[in-house]
Amino acid sequence: MEGDILNSLADDIRFIRVLWTDNANVIRGKAIHRRALASYTEHGVGITAASQAMPAMYDAVIPESGLGPIGEIRLVPDFTTLTPLPYAPGHARAMGNLMLDGEPWPMCPRGFLKRIADDASRYGFEVMAGFENEFFLMRPTPDGGFAPADETVFAATLAMDLGREVIDDIVETLLAQNVLVELYYPESGPGQHELSATCTTLTQAADWQVIFRETVHAVAARHGLQASFLPKVYADKAGCGCHLHLSLWQDGKNIFPDPSGPGQLSETALSFLAGVLEHLPALAAVVAPSPNSYRRLKPHFWSGAYRCWGLDNREAAVRVPSSPSGTGSTHFEVKTVDATANPYLAAGCVVAAGLDGIRRKLMPPPPVQVDPGSMSAAERAGRNIDALPANLGDAIKCLAADTVLTDALGPGLTKSFLAVRQAEWEAMKDFQLEDEVRLLLERY
Repeated sequence: MEGDILNSLADDIRFIRVLWTDNANVIRGKAIHRRALASYTEHGVGITAASQAMPAMYDAVIPESGLGPIGEIRLVPDFTTLTPLPYAPGHARAMGNLMLDGEPWPMCPRGFLKRIADDASRYGFEVMAGFENEFFLMRPTPDGGFAPADETVFAATLAMDLGREVIDDIVETLLAQNVLVELYYPESGPGQHELSATCTTLTQAADWQVIFRETVHAVAARHGLQASFLPKVYADKAGCGCHLHLSLWQDGKNIFPDPSGPGQLSETALSFLAGVLEHLPALAAVVAPSPNSYRRLKPHFWSGAYRCWGLDNREAAVRVPSSPSGTGSTHFEVKTVDATANPYLAAGCVVAAGLDGIRRKLMPPPPVQVDPGSMSAAERAGRNIDALPANLGDAIKCLAADTVLTDALGPGLTKSFLAVRQAEWEAMKDFQLEDEVRLLLERY
Protein backbone atom coordinates (compact mmCIF):
# COMPACT_ATOMS: atom_id res chain seq x y z
CA MET A 1 0.00 0.00 0.00
CA GLU A 2 2.81 2.40 0.90
CA GLY A 3 4.36 1.93 -2.54
CA ASP A 4 1.06 2.69 -4.26
CA ILE A 5 0.64 5.85 -2.24
CA LEU A 6 4.17 7.05 -2.95
CA ASN A 7 3.79 6.24 -6.63
CA SER A 8 0.69 8.44 -6.73
CA LEU A 9 2.65 11.43 -5.41
CA ALA A 10 4.99 13.68 -7.34
CA ASP A 11 8.64 13.35 -6.40
CA ASP A 12 8.67 16.80 -4.82
CA ILE A 13 6.08 15.89 -2.15
CA ARG A 14 7.94 15.73 1.16
CA PHE A 15 5.16 15.87 3.75
CA ILE A 16 1.65 14.43 3.91
CA ARG A 17 -0.52 16.46 6.26
CA VAL A 18 -3.21 14.43 8.03
CA LEU A 19 -6.07 16.69 9.15
CA TRP A 20 -8.81 16.52 11.74
CA THR A 21 -11.28 19.07 13.11
CA ASP A 22 -11.88 19.41 16.82
CA ASN A 23 -15.04 20.28 18.73
CA ALA A 24 -14.21 24.00 18.47
CA ASN A 25 -13.84 23.57 14.68
CA VAL A 26 -10.18 24.42 14.71
CA ILE A 27 -8.57 22.55 11.81
CA ARG A 28 -5.54 20.68 13.10
CA GLY A 29 -3.03 18.34 11.49
CA LYS A 30 0.14 16.32 11.77
CA ALA A 31 2.50 15.81 8.85
CA ILE A 32 4.25 12.54 7.92
CA HIS A 33 7.48 12.74 5.92
CA ARG A 34 7.34 10.51 2.85
CA ARG A 35 10.42 8.54 3.98
CA ALA A 36 8.58 7.56 7.16
CA LEU A 37 5.25 6.77 5.49
CA ALA A 38 5.61 2.99 5.88
CA SER A 39 5.56 3.38 9.66
CA TYR A 40 2.26 5.25 9.67
CA THR A 41 0.25 3.97 6.69
CA GLU A 42 -1.88 1.46 8.56
CA HIS A 43 -2.04 2.74 12.13
CA GLY A 44 -1.61 6.46 11.57
CA VAL A 45 -0.09 9.03 13.89
CA GLY A 46 -0.61 9.20 17.63
CA ILE A 47 -2.42 12.19 19.11
CA THR A 48 -3.65 12.85 22.62
CA ALA A 49 -7.31 12.20 23.39
CA ALA A 50 -7.28 15.69 24.92
CA SER A 51 -7.15 17.13 21.41
CA GLN A 52 -10.95 16.97 21.37
CA ALA A 53 -11.23 18.85 24.66
CA MET A 54 -9.75 22.21 23.66
CA PRO A 55 -11.79 25.38 23.12
CA ALA A 56 -11.17 28.07 20.52
CA MET A 57 -9.52 30.40 23.03
CA TYR A 58 -6.40 28.39 23.89
CA ASP A 59 -4.77 24.95 23.93
CA ALA A 60 -5.89 23.75 27.33
CA VAL A 61 -8.08 20.83 28.33
CA ILE A 62 -11.62 21.47 29.55
CA PRO A 63 -11.94 19.09 32.54
CA GLU A 64 -15.72 18.65 32.12
CA SER A 65 -15.09 17.05 28.72
CA GLY A 66 -14.20 13.72 30.28
CA LEU A 67 -10.90 13.81 28.41
CA GLY A 68 -7.42 14.53 29.69
CA PRO A 69 -3.72 13.85 29.25
CA ILE A 70 -4.15 10.08 29.51
CA GLY A 71 -4.99 8.21 26.33
CA GLU A 72 -3.56 7.91 22.83
CA ILE A 73 -5.76 8.09 19.75
CA ARG A 74 -4.55 7.15 16.27
CA LEU A 75 -5.01 9.70 13.50
CA VAL A 76 -5.29 7.41 10.48
CA PRO A 77 -5.07 8.94 6.98
CA ASP A 78 -7.94 8.31 4.58
CA PHE A 79 -5.78 7.97 1.50
CA THR A 80 -8.79 8.18 -0.81
CA THR A 81 -8.72 11.92 0.01
CA LEU A 82 -4.99 12.36 -0.67
CA THR A 83 -4.17 15.36 -2.86
CA PRO A 84 -1.17 17.67 -3.35
CA LEU A 85 -1.60 21.17 -1.96
CA PRO A 86 -1.23 23.75 -4.74
CA TYR A 87 -0.72 26.53 -2.17
CA ALA A 88 1.99 24.60 -0.24
CA PRO A 89 4.55 23.13 -2.66
CA GLY A 90 6.06 19.94 -1.35
CA HIS A 91 3.04 19.11 0.82
CA ALA A 92 -0.01 16.92 0.28
CA ARG A 93 -3.06 16.44 2.47
CA ALA A 94 -5.32 13.59 3.56
CA MET A 95 -8.32 13.70 5.85
CA GLY A 96 -7.84 11.72 9.04
CA ASN A 97 -10.08 9.35 10.97
CA LEU A 98 -9.66 9.15 14.75
CA MET A 99 -9.26 5.49 15.77
CA LEU A 100 -8.89 3.66 19.09
CA ASP A 101 -7.79 0.01 19.26
CA GLY A 102 -8.41 -0.37 15.56
CA GLU A 103 -12.00 0.89 15.73
CA PRO A 104 -13.50 4.33 15.05
CA TRP A 105 -13.17 6.46 18.19
CA PRO A 106 -16.69 7.48 19.28
CA MET A 107 -15.55 11.09 19.63
CA CYS A 108 -14.34 11.41 16.03
CA PRO A 109 -16.51 14.01 14.22
CA ARG A 110 -15.79 12.49 10.81
CA GLY A 111 -16.67 9.05 12.13
CA PHE A 112 -19.92 10.47 13.52
CA LEU A 113 -20.91 11.79 10.10
CA LYS A 114 -20.16 8.43 8.51
CA ARG A 115 -22.46 6.79 11.08
CA ILE A 116 -25.25 9.20 10.17
CA ALA A 117 -24.72 8.51 6.45
CA ASP A 118 -25.04 4.80 7.27
CA ASP A 119 -28.25 5.49 9.20
CA ALA A 120 -29.67 7.26 6.15
CA SER A 121 -28.67 4.38 3.89
CA ARG A 122 -30.60 1.96 6.10
CA TYR A 123 -33.69 3.97 5.17
CA GLY A 124 -32.68 3.63 1.53
CA PHE A 125 -31.47 7.24 1.26
CA GLU A 126 -28.25 8.75 0.01
CA VAL A 127 -27.83 12.27 1.37
CA MET A 128 -26.37 14.88 -0.97
CA ALA A 129 -25.06 18.05 0.63
CA GLY A 130 -23.14 21.22 -0.04
CA PHE A 131 -21.86 24.21 1.95
CA GLU A 132 -22.25 27.76 0.65
CA ASN A 133 -19.58 29.96 2.20
CA GLU A 134 -19.39 33.68 2.86
CA PHE A 135 -16.08 35.17 3.99
CA PHE A 136 -14.29 38.47 4.45
CA LEU A 137 -11.04 39.55 2.80
CA MET A 138 -9.08 42.13 4.80
CA ARG A 139 -5.80 44.00 4.55
CA PRO A 140 -3.44 44.42 7.52
CA THR A 141 -3.20 47.93 8.95
CA PRO A 142 -0.11 49.62 10.46
CA ASP A 143 -1.53 49.32 13.99
CA GLY A 144 -1.64 45.52 13.75
CA GLY A 145 -5.35 45.31 12.91
CA PHE A 146 -7.24 44.65 9.70
CA ALA A 147 -9.41 46.74 7.39
CA PRO A 148 -11.81 45.43 4.72
CA ALA A 149 -10.23 44.89 1.32
CA ASP A 150 -12.98 47.01 -0.27
CA GLU A 151 -16.08 49.00 0.65
CA THR A 152 -18.38 47.80 -2.12
CA VAL A 153 -21.99 46.57 -1.95
CA PHE A 154 -23.84 43.37 -2.86
CA ALA A 155 -22.92 41.86 -6.24
CA ALA A 156 -20.99 44.98 -7.27
CA THR A 157 -18.96 44.28 -10.38
CA LEU A 158 -16.37 46.69 -9.00
CA ALA A 159 -15.80 44.22 -6.17
CA MET A 160 -15.32 41.46 -8.75
CA ASP A 161 -12.64 43.55 -10.44
CA LEU A 162 -10.94 44.59 -7.21
CA GLY A 163 -10.89 41.02 -5.91
CA ARG A 164 -10.42 39.23 -9.22
CA GLU A 165 -6.83 38.08 -8.75
CA VAL A 166 -7.33 36.54 -5.32
CA ILE A 167 -10.77 35.07 -6.10
CA ASP A 168 -9.53 33.54 -9.37
CA ASP A 169 -6.55 32.11 -7.49
CA ILE A 170 -8.83 30.64 -4.80
CA VAL A 171 -11.11 29.05 -7.38
CA GLU A 172 -8.29 27.56 -9.46
CA THR A 173 -6.66 26.21 -6.29
CA LEU A 174 -9.94 24.59 -5.22
CA LEU A 175 -10.45 23.06 -8.65
CA ALA A 176 -6.90 21.67 -8.53
CA GLN A 177 -7.99 19.81 -5.37
CA ASN A 178 -11.15 18.51 -7.12
CA VAL A 179 -13.48 20.78 -5.17
CA LEU A 180 -16.04 21.84 -7.75
CA VAL A 181 -17.01 25.50 -7.50
CA GLU A 182 -20.45 26.45 -8.78
CA LEU A 183 -21.20 30.15 -8.15
CA TYR A 184 -19.37 33.30 -7.07
CA TYR A 185 -20.44 36.85 -6.27
CA PRO A 186 -19.44 39.67 -3.94
CA GLU A 187 -21.61 39.77 -0.84
CA SER A 188 -23.13 42.73 1.00
CA GLY A 189 -20.49 43.29 3.66
CA PRO A 190 -17.26 45.23 3.10
CA GLY A 191 -14.68 42.96 1.51
CA GLN A 192 -17.16 40.08 1.68
CA HIS A 193 -17.44 37.36 -0.96
CA GLU A 194 -19.49 34.21 -1.47
CA LEU A 195 -18.41 31.00 -3.18
CA SER A 196 -20.46 27.83 -3.31
CA ALA A 197 -19.35 24.34 -4.19
CA THR A 198 -21.55 21.82 -5.95
CA CYS A 199 -23.46 19.29 -3.88
CA THR A 200 -21.79 15.95 -3.32
CA THR A 201 -22.03 12.99 -0.96
CA LEU A 202 -22.44 13.79 2.72
CA THR A 203 -18.95 13.02 4.04
CA GLN A 204 -17.25 14.50 1.01
CA ALA A 205 -19.25 17.72 1.44
CA ALA A 206 -17.84 18.10 4.96
CA ASP A 207 -14.34 17.24 3.71
CA TRP A 208 -14.71 19.92 1.03
CA GLN A 209 -15.70 22.44 3.69
CA VAL A 210 -12.43 21.82 5.53
CA ILE A 211 -10.50 22.08 2.25
CA PHE A 212 -12.39 25.27 1.40
CA ARG A 213 -11.46 27.06 4.62
CA GLU A 214 -7.84 25.91 4.40
CA THR A 215 -7.55 27.05 0.80
CA VAL A 216 -9.17 30.46 1.24
CA HIS A 217 -6.93 31.29 4.19
CA ALA A 218 -3.76 30.11 2.47
CA VAL A 219 -4.41 31.77 -0.89
CA ALA A 220 -5.51 35.03 0.74
CA ALA A 221 -2.26 35.09 2.73
CA ARG A 222 -0.33 34.58 -0.51
CA HIS A 223 -1.93 37.81 -1.74
CA GLY A 224 -1.09 39.71 1.45
CA LEU A 225 -4.67 39.46 2.76
CA GLN A 226 -6.36 38.02 5.83
CA ALA A 227 -9.45 35.88 5.21
CA SER A 228 -12.03 35.24 7.90
CA PHE A 229 -15.24 33.22 8.05
CA LEU A 230 -16.17 34.67 11.46
CA PRO A 231 -19.99 35.06 11.57
CA LYS A 232 -20.03 38.69 12.70
CA VAL A 233 -17.12 41.07 12.23
CA TYR A 234 -18.96 44.40 11.80
CA ALA A 235 -21.91 45.22 14.04
CA ASP A 236 -23.97 47.04 11.43
CA LYS A 237 -22.96 45.03 8.36
CA ALA A 238 -23.84 41.62 6.97
CA GLY A 239 -22.49 38.56 8.74
CA CYS A 240 -20.98 35.42 7.26
CA GLY A 241 -23.10 32.32 6.93
CA CYS A 242 -22.19 28.86 5.71
CA HIS A 243 -25.56 27.67 4.43
CA LEU A 244 -26.03 23.90 4.31
CA HIS A 245 -27.89 22.54 1.27
CA LEU A 246 -29.45 19.07 1.51
CA SER A 247 -31.40 16.58 -0.59
CA LEU A 248 -32.27 12.88 -0.41
CA TRP A 249 -31.73 10.41 -3.24
CA GLN A 250 -32.91 6.86 -3.93
CA ASP A 251 -31.63 4.68 -6.77
CA GLY A 252 -29.85 7.63 -8.32
CA LYS A 253 -32.95 9.87 -8.28
CA ASN A 254 -33.61 12.97 -6.22
CA ILE A 255 -36.78 12.28 -4.21
CA PHE A 256 -37.30 15.85 -3.01
CA PRO A 257 -39.24 17.37 -5.95
CA ASP A 258 -43.02 17.26 -6.19
CA PRO A 259 -44.52 20.19 -8.12
CA SER A 260 -47.92 19.58 -6.49
CA GLY A 261 -46.67 19.50 -2.89
CA PRO A 262 -46.31 22.39 -0.45
CA GLY A 263 -43.16 24.26 -1.42
CA GLN A 264 -42.95 21.93 -4.43
CA LEU A 265 -41.62 19.22 -2.09
CA SER A 266 -42.49 15.54 -1.76
CA GLU A 267 -44.01 14.11 1.42
CA THR A 268 -40.66 12.55 2.37
CA ALA A 269 -38.88 15.87 1.87
CA LEU A 270 -41.50 17.65 3.98
CA SER A 271 -41.06 15.17 6.82
CA PHE A 272 -37.29 15.57 6.61
CA LEU A 273 -37.71 19.37 6.72
CA ALA A 274 -40.15 19.10 9.62
CA GLY A 275 -37.59 17.13 11.61
CA VAL A 276 -35.00 19.84 11.06
CA LEU A 277 -37.46 22.51 12.24
CA GLU A 278 -38.48 20.39 15.25
CA HIS A 279 -34.89 20.17 16.48
CA LEU A 280 -33.66 23.57 15.32
CA PRO A 281 -33.29 25.15 18.81
CA ALA A 282 -30.98 22.29 19.79
CA LEU A 283 -29.29 22.24 16.40
CA ALA A 284 -28.35 25.89 16.93
CA ALA A 285 -25.68 24.82 19.43
CA VAL A 286 -24.04 22.70 16.72
CA VAL A 287 -24.58 24.78 13.57
CA ALA A 288 -24.04 28.19 15.23
CA PRO A 289 -21.76 27.16 18.08
CA SER A 290 -19.79 30.33 18.85
CA PRO A 291 -20.87 33.21 21.08
CA ASN A 292 -20.18 35.35 18.00
CA SER A 293 -22.73 33.33 15.99
CA TYR A 294 -25.65 34.93 17.84
CA ARG A 295 -24.63 38.42 16.80
CA ARG A 296 -25.38 37.25 13.25
CA LEU A 297 -28.68 35.49 14.00
CA LYS A 298 -30.77 38.65 14.10
CA PRO A 299 -33.91 39.64 12.17
CA HIS A 300 -33.51 41.48 8.87
CA PHE A 301 -29.99 40.16 8.26
CA TRP A 302 -31.09 37.21 6.07
CA SER A 303 -29.62 34.80 8.60
CA GLY A 304 -32.66 32.71 9.46
CA ALA A 305 -33.30 34.07 12.95
CA TYR A 306 -36.81 32.55 13.19
CA ARG A 307 -37.81 28.90 13.25
CA CYS A 308 -39.88 28.64 10.11
CA TRP A 309 -39.55 27.72 6.46
CA GLY A 310 -40.55 29.36 3.24
CA LEU A 311 -40.28 29.17 -0.51
CA ASP A 312 -37.46 31.54 -1.51
CA ASN A 313 -37.79 33.25 1.90
CA ARG A 314 -34.28 34.33 2.92
CA GLU A 315 -35.42 35.39 6.40
CA ALA A 316 -36.65 31.88 7.22
CA ALA A 317 -34.29 29.48 8.97
CA VAL A 318 -34.97 26.93 6.21
CA ARG A 319 -35.28 28.25 2.68
CA VAL A 320 -36.70 26.11 -0.11
CA PRO A 321 -35.51 27.38 -3.49
CA SER A 322 -38.23 27.31 -6.12
CA SER A 323 -37.70 25.35 -9.31
CA PRO A 324 -37.17 27.57 -12.38
CA SER A 325 -38.58 24.77 -14.53
CA GLY A 326 -41.62 24.20 -12.32
CA THR A 327 -40.77 20.53 -11.79
CA GLY A 328 -40.39 20.80 -8.00
CA SER A 329 -37.82 21.89 -5.44
CA THR A 330 -34.66 19.82 -5.57
CA HIS A 331 -33.24 20.72 -2.13
CA PHE A 332 -33.48 23.07 0.81
CA GLU A 333 -30.91 25.13 2.68
CA VAL A 334 -30.44 25.63 6.41
CA LYS A 335 -29.45 29.29 6.72
CA THR A 336 -28.51 29.30 10.40
CA VAL A 337 -25.24 27.44 9.81
CA ASP A 338 -21.97 29.35 10.03
CA ALA A 339 -18.33 28.36 9.60
CA THR A 340 -17.52 28.18 13.31
CA ALA A 341 -19.47 24.89 13.13
CA ASN A 342 -17.54 21.67 12.75
CA PRO A 343 -18.93 20.58 9.35
CA TYR A 344 -19.04 16.89 10.27
CA LEU A 345 -21.03 17.53 13.43
CA ALA A 346 -23.26 20.17 11.80
CA ALA A 347 -24.19 18.09 8.75
CA GLY A 348 -24.58 14.94 10.82
CA CYS A 349 -26.88 16.51 13.40
CA VAL A 350 -29.05 18.22 10.77
CA VAL A 351 -29.47 14.91 8.91
CA ALA A 352 -30.19 13.07 12.19
CA ALA A 353 -32.94 15.62 12.89
CA GLY A 354 -34.35 15.18 9.39
CA LEU A 355 -34.37 11.38 9.69
CA ASP A 356 -36.25 11.73 12.98
CA GLY A 357 -38.89 13.70 11.08
CA ILE A 358 -39.20 10.88 8.56
CA ARG A 359 -39.39 8.22 11.29
CA ARG A 360 -42.19 10.10 13.05
CA LYS A 361 -43.91 11.16 9.80
CA LEU A 362 -43.83 14.80 10.92
CA MET A 363 -45.27 17.49 8.69
CA PRO A 364 -44.17 21.13 8.84
CA PRO A 365 -46.58 24.03 9.32
CA PRO A 366 -47.50 26.01 6.20
CA PRO A 367 -44.63 27.89 4.58
CA VAL A 368 -44.07 31.49 5.63
CA GLN A 369 -44.07 33.85 2.67
CA VAL A 370 -43.40 37.11 4.53
CA ASP A 371 -40.48 38.35 6.58
CA PRO A 372 -41.23 36.87 10.03
CA GLY A 373 -39.39 39.79 11.61
CA SER A 374 -42.04 42.14 10.24
CA MET A 375 -44.87 40.22 11.94
CA SER A 376 -46.15 41.10 15.39
CA ALA A 377 -45.36 38.78 18.28
CA ALA A 378 -49.01 37.72 18.33
CA GLU A 379 -48.94 36.92 14.60
CA ARG A 380 -45.82 34.83 15.00
CA ALA A 381 -47.27 32.99 18.00
CA GLY A 382 -50.43 32.25 16.01
CA ARG A 383 -48.32 30.56 13.34
CA ASN A 384 -45.98 28.78 15.78
CA ILE A 385 -43.03 30.86 14.64
CA ASP A 386 -40.46 31.39 17.36
CA ALA A 387 -37.01 32.94 17.52
CA LEU A 388 -33.93 30.78 17.73
CA PRO A 389 -32.06 30.77 21.07
CA ALA A 390 -30.84 34.25 21.94
CA ASN A 391 -27.31 33.14 22.77
CA LEU A 392 -25.02 30.13 22.84
CA GLY A 393 -25.77 29.45 26.51
CA ASP A 394 -29.47 28.98 25.76
CA ALA A 395 -28.70 26.86 22.69
CA ILE A 396 -26.45 24.57 24.73
CA LYS A 397 -29.32 23.94 27.17
CA CYS A 398 -31.60 23.04 24.24
CA LEU A 399 -29.05 20.58 22.86
CA ALA A 400 -28.43 18.96 26.24
CA ALA A 401 -32.18 18.32 26.54
CA ASP A 402 -32.64 16.94 23.00
CA THR A 403 -32.33 13.16 23.32
CA VAL A 404 -32.60 12.54 19.56
CA LEU A 405 -29.48 14.55 18.88
CA THR A 406 -27.54 13.50 21.97
CA ASP A 407 -28.33 9.84 21.24
CA ALA A 408 -27.11 10.33 17.67
CA LEU A 409 -23.89 11.95 18.89
CA GLY A 410 -23.36 9.37 21.61
CA PRO A 411 -22.51 10.05 25.25
CA GLY A 412 -18.79 10.75 24.83
CA LEU A 413 -19.11 13.11 21.88
CA THR A 414 -22.06 14.86 23.50
CA LYS A 415 -20.13 15.40 26.72
CA SER A 416 -16.94 16.65 25.10
CA PHE A 417 -18.74 18.92 22.63
CA LEU A 418 -20.97 20.49 25.26
CA ALA A 419 -18.03 21.00 27.61
CA VAL A 420 -15.94 22.76 24.95
CA ARG A 421 -18.73 25.04 23.79
CA GLN A 422 -19.88 25.75 27.36
CA ALA A 423 -16.33 26.83 28.19
CA GLU A 424 -16.36 29.16 25.20
CA TRP A 425 -19.69 30.61 26.31
CA GLU A 426 -18.45 31.20 29.85
CA ALA A 427 -15.25 32.81 28.59
CA MET A 428 -16.86 35.11 26.02
CA LYS A 429 -20.41 35.79 27.19
CA ASP A 430 -19.49 39.25 28.47
CA PHE A 431 -17.21 40.15 25.56
CA GLN A 432 -17.85 43.14 23.38
CA LEU A 433 -17.87 42.45 19.65
CA GLU A 434 -14.38 43.93 19.30
CA ASP A 435 -13.07 41.44 21.88
CA GLU A 436 -14.56 38.48 20.01
CA VAL A 437 -13.18 39.65 16.69
CA ARG A 438 -9.72 40.18 18.15
CA LEU A 439 -9.72 36.63 19.55
CA LEU A 440 -11.46 34.70 16.78
CA LEU A 441 -10.82 36.55 13.51
CA GLU A 442 -7.79 34.47 12.53
CA ARG A 443 -9.09 31.28 14.18
CA TYR A 444 -11.88 30.99 11.60
